[in-house]
Amino acid sequence: MKVLAIGDVIGKSGRVALSHLLPRLRQEHSIDLVVANGENIAGGLGVTIKTLAELHAAGVDVVTSGNHIWHHREIVPFLQDSRPLIRPLNYPPAAPGRGMHLINGLLVVNLIGRTFMAPYDCPFRAMDTLLSSLPEGTRAVLVDFHAEATSEKVALGHYLDGRVAAVFGTHTHVGTIDSRILPGGTAYVTDIGMVGPIDSVIGDDADMVLARFLTMIPGRLSVGKGPVEFTGMLVTIDEATGLSADLVRLREEIG
Repeated sequence: MKVLAIGDVIGKSGRVALSHLLPRLRQEHSIDLVVANGENIAGGLGVTIKTLAELHAAGVDVVTSGNHIWHHREIVPFLQDSRPLIRPLNYPPAAPGRGMHLINGLLVVNLIGRTFMAPYDCPFRAMDTLLSSLPEGTRAVLVDFHAEATSEKVALGHYLDGRVAAVFGTHTHVGTIDSRILPGGTAYVTDIGMVGPIDSVIGDDADMVLARFLTMIPGRLSVGKGPVEFTGMLVTIDEATGLSADLVRLREEIG
Protein backbone atom coordinates (compact mmCIF):
# COMPACT_ATOMS: atom_id res chain seq x y z
CA MET A 1 0.00 0.00 0.00
CA LYS A 2 1.41 3.39 -1.02
CA VAL A 3 0.19 6.33 1.06
CA LEU A 4 0.99 10.00 0.52
CA ALA A 5 0.81 12.05 3.73
CA ILE A 6 0.68 15.79 3.12
CA GLY A 7 1.55 18.50 5.64
CA ASP A 8 -0.63 21.47 6.61
CA VAL A 9 -2.44 22.87 3.57
CA ILE A 10 -2.57 26.67 3.80
CA GLY A 11 -5.46 28.66 2.37
CA LYS A 12 -6.57 28.97 -1.24
CA SER A 13 -3.05 28.78 -2.66
CA GLY A 14 -2.53 25.44 -0.96
CA ARG A 15 -5.85 24.09 -2.19
CA VAL A 16 -5.15 25.20 -5.76
CA ALA A 17 -1.67 23.65 -5.64
CA LEU A 18 -3.16 20.31 -4.57
CA SER A 19 -5.71 20.39 -7.38
CA HIS A 20 -2.86 20.80 -9.88
CA LEU A 21 -0.41 18.34 -8.37
CA LEU A 22 -2.32 15.40 -6.91
CA PRO A 23 -3.70 13.81 -10.10
CA ARG A 24 -0.19 13.62 -11.57
CA LEU A 25 1.44 12.47 -8.33
CA ARG A 26 -1.12 9.73 -7.78
CA GLN A 27 -0.50 8.36 -11.24
CA GLU A 28 3.26 8.86 -11.25
CA HIS A 29 3.83 7.10 -7.93
CA SER A 30 0.90 4.63 -8.05
CA ILE A 31 -0.49 6.11 -4.83
CA ASP A 32 -3.34 4.21 -3.18
CA LEU A 33 -4.39 6.74 -0.52
CA VAL A 34 -3.78 10.41 0.22
CA VAL A 35 -3.97 11.89 3.73
CA ALA A 36 -3.65 15.66 4.26
CA ASN A 37 -3.82 17.96 7.26
CA GLY A 38 -6.53 20.50 6.48
CA GLU A 39 -6.89 22.61 9.61
CA ASN A 40 -5.63 25.73 7.81
CA ILE A 41 -7.42 25.40 4.48
CA ALA A 42 -10.02 28.15 5.02
CA GLY A 43 -8.15 31.44 4.73
CA GLY A 44 -5.31 30.00 6.78
CA LEU A 45 -7.43 29.09 9.78
CA GLY A 46 -9.95 26.29 10.18
CA VAL A 47 -12.09 24.24 7.79
CA THR A 48 -15.33 25.13 6.00
CA ILE A 49 -17.70 22.85 4.10
CA LYS A 50 -16.65 24.42 0.79
CA THR A 51 -12.91 24.18 1.38
CA LEU A 52 -13.23 20.59 2.61
CA ALA A 53 -15.06 19.68 -0.60
CA GLU A 54 -12.19 21.22 -2.60
CA LEU A 55 -9.65 19.01 -0.86
CA HIS A 56 -11.64 15.87 -1.56
CA ALA A 57 -12.17 16.94 -5.19
CA ALA A 58 -8.40 17.42 -5.53
CA GLY A 59 -7.86 13.79 -4.57
CA VAL A 60 -7.42 13.79 -0.77
CA ASP A 61 -8.98 10.68 0.78
CA VAL A 62 -8.72 11.56 4.49
CA VAL A 63 -8.41 15.01 6.08
CA THR A 64 -6.81 15.36 9.50
CA SER A 65 -6.79 18.50 11.64
CA GLY A 66 -5.61 19.97 14.94
CA ASN A 67 -6.20 22.89 17.29
CA HIS A 68 -7.89 25.10 14.65
CA ILE A 69 -10.58 22.58 13.69
CA TRP A 70 -13.25 24.45 15.72
CA HIS A 71 -12.67 27.87 14.11
CA HIS A 72 -15.63 27.55 11.70
CA ARG A 73 -18.51 25.98 13.60
CA GLU A 74 -20.30 24.94 10.40
CA ILE A 75 -17.87 22.05 10.10
CA VAL A 76 -18.73 20.43 13.45
CA PRO A 77 -21.58 18.26 12.09
CA PHE A 78 -19.18 16.91 9.46
CA LEU A 79 -16.96 15.61 12.25
CA GLN A 80 -19.72 13.49 13.71
CA ASP A 81 -20.72 11.36 10.73
CA SER A 82 -18.82 8.89 8.58
CA ARG A 83 -17.09 11.49 6.39
CA PRO A 84 -13.28 11.23 6.21
CA LEU A 85 -12.63 14.34 8.34
CA ILE A 86 -11.20 13.74 11.80
CA ARG A 87 -10.10 15.76 14.81
CA PRO A 88 -7.42 14.75 17.31
CA LEU A 89 -8.23 11.52 19.15
CA ASN A 90 -7.04 12.85 22.50
CA TYR A 91 -9.50 15.71 22.81
CA PRO A 92 -11.72 15.17 25.88
CA PRO A 93 -14.41 12.51 25.25
CA ALA A 94 -17.18 15.13 25.30
CA ALA A 95 -15.76 16.90 22.24
CA PRO A 96 -17.72 16.21 19.04
CA GLY A 97 -16.15 14.22 16.26
CA ARG A 98 -13.89 11.22 15.77
CA GLY A 99 -10.14 10.80 16.09
CA MET A 100 -9.70 8.06 13.48
CA HIS A 101 -10.95 6.92 10.10
CA LEU A 102 -10.60 3.44 8.59
CA ILE A 103 -10.22 3.27 4.81
CA ASN A 104 -9.12 0.26 2.75
CA GLY A 105 -7.49 -1.36 5.78
CA LEU A 106 -5.56 1.78 6.82
CA LEU A 107 -6.57 3.34 10.12
CA VAL A 108 -5.69 7.05 9.97
CA VAL A 109 -5.34 8.49 13.48
CA ASN A 110 -5.05 12.15 14.46
CA LEU A 111 -3.34 13.15 17.72
CA ILE A 112 -2.49 16.53 19.23
CA GLY A 113 0.48 17.40 21.44
CA ARG A 114 0.42 18.96 24.89
CA THR A 115 3.84 20.61 25.22
CA PHE A 116 3.53 24.39 24.53
CA MET A 117 -0.13 23.76 23.67
CA ALA A 118 -3.32 23.17 25.66
CA PRO A 119 -3.74 20.49 28.38
CA TYR A 120 -5.31 17.87 26.13
CA ASP A 121 -5.62 14.25 27.19
CA CYS A 122 -2.38 12.25 26.98
CA PRO A 123 -1.61 11.24 23.36
CA PHE A 124 0.57 8.34 24.52
CA ARG A 125 -2.16 6.78 26.64
CA ALA A 126 -4.78 7.50 23.98
CA MET A 127 -2.77 5.41 21.53
CA ASP A 128 -2.28 2.62 24.07
CA THR A 129 -6.04 2.41 24.49
CA LEU A 130 -6.66 2.44 20.74
CA LEU A 131 -4.00 -0.16 19.92
CA SER A 132 -5.39 -2.52 22.56
CA SER A 133 -8.62 -2.80 20.58
CA LEU A 134 -8.30 -1.81 16.93
CA PRO A 135 -11.37 -1.55 14.67
CA GLU A 136 -12.11 -4.71 12.72
CA GLY A 137 -10.42 -4.72 9.33
CA THR A 138 -7.41 -2.64 10.38
CA ARG A 139 -4.24 -3.80 8.61
CA ALA A 140 -2.03 -0.80 9.34
CA VAL A 141 -2.12 2.44 11.36
CA LEU A 142 -0.88 5.88 10.28
CA VAL A 143 -0.65 8.69 12.84
CA ASP A 144 -0.73 12.45 12.17
CA PHE A 145 0.74 13.97 15.33
CA HIS A 146 -0.16 17.67 15.38
CA ALA A 147 2.30 19.02 17.93
CA GLU A 148 4.58 21.97 18.65
CA ALA A 149 7.56 20.44 20.46
CA THR A 150 10.01 18.37 18.45
CA SER A 151 10.91 16.39 21.58
CA GLU A 152 7.29 15.31 22.09
CA LYS A 153 7.04 14.22 18.45
CA VAL A 154 10.29 12.26 18.54
CA ALA A 155 9.26 10.64 21.81
CA LEU A 156 5.92 9.49 20.38
CA GLY A 157 7.70 8.11 17.32
CA HIS A 158 9.88 5.92 19.52
CA TYR A 159 6.95 5.01 21.76
CA LEU A 160 4.95 3.70 18.80
CA ASP A 161 7.86 2.20 16.88
CA GLY A 162 6.96 -1.31 15.77
CA ARG A 163 3.31 -0.76 16.72
CA VAL A 164 2.13 1.46 13.86
CA ALA A 165 3.14 1.93 10.24
CA ALA A 166 3.93 5.64 10.44
CA VAL A 167 4.10 8.65 12.75
CA PHE A 168 4.17 11.94 10.84
CA GLY A 169 4.36 15.32 12.56
CA THR A 170 2.36 18.36 11.49
CA HIS A 171 1.57 21.84 12.90
CA THR A 172 4.89 23.74 12.64
CA HIS A 173 4.69 23.96 8.81
CA VAL A 174 8.50 23.63 8.47
CA GLY A 175 9.67 20.34 7.00
CA THR A 176 12.37 18.57 8.99
CA ILE A 177 15.29 16.50 7.65
CA ASP A 178 14.92 13.51 9.96
CA SER A 179 12.59 11.33 7.88
CA ARG A 180 13.51 7.67 8.36
CA ILE A 181 12.21 4.25 9.20
CA LEU A 182 12.78 3.58 12.89
CA PRO A 183 14.37 0.28 14.07
CA GLY A 184 11.00 -1.37 14.69
CA GLY A 185 9.68 -0.58 11.22
CA THR A 186 7.72 2.63 11.82
CA ALA A 187 8.17 5.44 9.27
CA TYR A 188 8.80 8.74 11.02
CA VAL A 189 9.33 12.47 10.42
CA THR A 190 9.13 15.26 12.97
CA ASP A 191 7.27 17.57 10.59
CA ILE A 192 6.12 16.95 7.04
CA GLY A 193 6.05 20.65 6.17
CA MET A 194 3.28 22.54 4.40
CA VAL A 195 1.53 23.23 1.13
CA GLY A 196 1.71 27.01 1.20
CA PRO A 197 3.51 30.18 0.09
CA ILE A 198 7.29 29.91 0.07
CA ASP A 199 7.96 33.60 0.79
CA SER A 200 5.99 33.67 4.01
CA VAL A 201 6.29 32.95 7.72
CA ILE A 202 4.89 29.42 8.02
CA GLY A 203 2.28 30.34 5.42
CA ASP A 204 1.32 33.79 6.70
CA ASP A 205 2.15 37.15 5.10
CA ALA A 206 5.70 37.97 6.25
CA ASP A 207 5.14 41.72 6.72
CA MET A 208 2.12 41.14 8.93
CA VAL A 209 3.98 38.62 11.06
CA LEU A 210 6.97 40.97 11.41
CA ALA A 211 4.65 43.78 12.51
CA ARG A 212 3.21 41.54 15.20
CA PHE A 213 6.67 40.61 16.49
CA LEU A 214 7.89 44.22 16.44
CA THR A 215 4.83 45.78 18.09
CA MET A 216 3.37 42.87 20.06
CA ILE A 217 -0.06 44.04 18.91
CA PRO A 218 -2.26 41.03 18.06
CA GLY A 219 -4.18 40.96 14.81
CA ARG A 220 -5.60 38.65 12.16
CA LEU A 221 -2.95 37.38 9.78
CA SER A 222 -3.42 36.82 6.05
CA VAL A 223 -2.05 33.96 3.97
CA GLY A 224 1.10 34.92 2.07
CA LYS A 225 1.27 35.30 -1.69
CA GLY A 226 3.48 34.03 -4.49
CA PRO A 227 4.95 30.62 -5.39
CA VAL A 228 3.86 27.65 -3.31
CA GLU A 229 5.86 24.76 -1.92
CA PHE A 230 4.35 21.29 -1.69
CA THR A 231 5.73 18.81 0.83
CA GLY A 232 4.61 15.27 1.51
CA MET A 233 5.84 11.91 2.73
CA LEU A 234 5.32 8.90 0.47
CA VAL A 235 5.32 5.75 2.55
CA THR A 236 5.10 2.16 1.33
CA ILE A 237 3.33 -0.02 3.90
CA ASP A 238 3.60 -3.80 4.08
CA GLU A 239 0.04 -4.84 4.84
CA ALA A 240 1.20 -8.27 6.02
CA THR A 241 3.20 -6.76 8.89
CA GLY A 242 1.48 -3.40 9.29
CA LEU A 243 4.89 -1.71 9.15
CA SER A 244 6.73 0.42 6.58
CA ALA A 245 9.06 -0.79 3.86
CA ASP A 246 10.05 2.54 2.27
CA LEU A 247 9.79 6.28 2.93
CA VAL A 248 10.45 9.14 0.49
CA ARG A 249 10.00 12.89 0.89
CA LEU A 250 8.30 14.62 -2.03
CA ARG A 251 8.80 18.35 -2.52
CA GLU A 252 7.78 20.57 -5.42
CA GLU A 253 7.44 24.29 -6.09
CA ILE A 254 4.50 25.71 -8.03
CA GLY A 255 4.10 29.11 -9.67
